Amino acid sequence: MFHAAIAERVGLSATEHKALDLLSRAGPLTAGQLAEATGLTTGAVTGLVDRLERAGFVSRERDSSDRRKVVIAPNFEKMNQEIAPLFEGMSQQMVALLSQYSEQELATIHDFISRSIAVLKAQTERLKSEPP
Repeated sequence: MFHAAIAERVGLSATEHKALDLLSRAGPLTAGQLAEATGLTTGAVTGLVDRLERAGFVSRERDSSDRRKVVIAPNFEKMNQEIAPLFEGMSQQMVALLSQYSEQELATIHDFISRSIAVLKAQTERLKSEPP
């Protein structure tokens, strides 16, 4: 819900914001790679990228290693200008929250979250690979 609220503030859909977040973490991706990572069809990704490009959040660029390919590159300057400030309040509150835990407690929390993510990834892969 937080990401949907952030997306709305900058004129994006929640899906567009999540795709932009993925690009910001992974770096430039082809439309096919973005479709694979998001679970969207390539047609849906084309429309999504068109909208993100019109808003100035991404650009289409030729792949430096294979000029036949086009990659979608995030515009970090625009993201830092328009999106990053919206996270400041949450960041401050999270720092305050984290300061209430000991190093040992934080290590336990980190371990739990890391293991939970591994379980979620494994189960996601299982669901993707098994027939319905």
